[in-house]
Amino acid sequence: QVQLVESGGGLVQAGGSLRLSCAASGSIFGLNVMGWYRQAPGKQRELVAVITSGGITNYADSVKGRFTISRDNAKNTVYLQMNSLKPEDTAVYYCKENQYGTTYWGQGTQVTVSS
Repeated sequence: QVQLVESGGGLVQAGGSLRLSCAASGSIFGLNVMGWYRQAPGKQRELVAVITSGGITNYADSVKGRFTISRDNAKNTVYLQMNSLKPEDTAVYYCKENQYGTTYWGQGTQVTVSS
């Protein structure tokens, strides 16, 4: 059974940084596309960043140049380094893994950016 556990969220002032981690278990992690999504109150869940098994990345325009997604296949973990945080980055951040056409989500971690 695939399980994803996010960590690293918290409260930070605008301009600050946070690093999110997502530890995967029960999957062929090294072969799968991993992604970070976020959902703010009253809004739909949106893509933040994705990374392929080969390390190709893609970002939402709103986070380009500020966020960096990376993965450590030896640790079955994907990271999201978030710099220059803005109040509009406040959301619950979710990790997503796609395996054989099935999508798995973590439970989410809250990120709150104060102005």
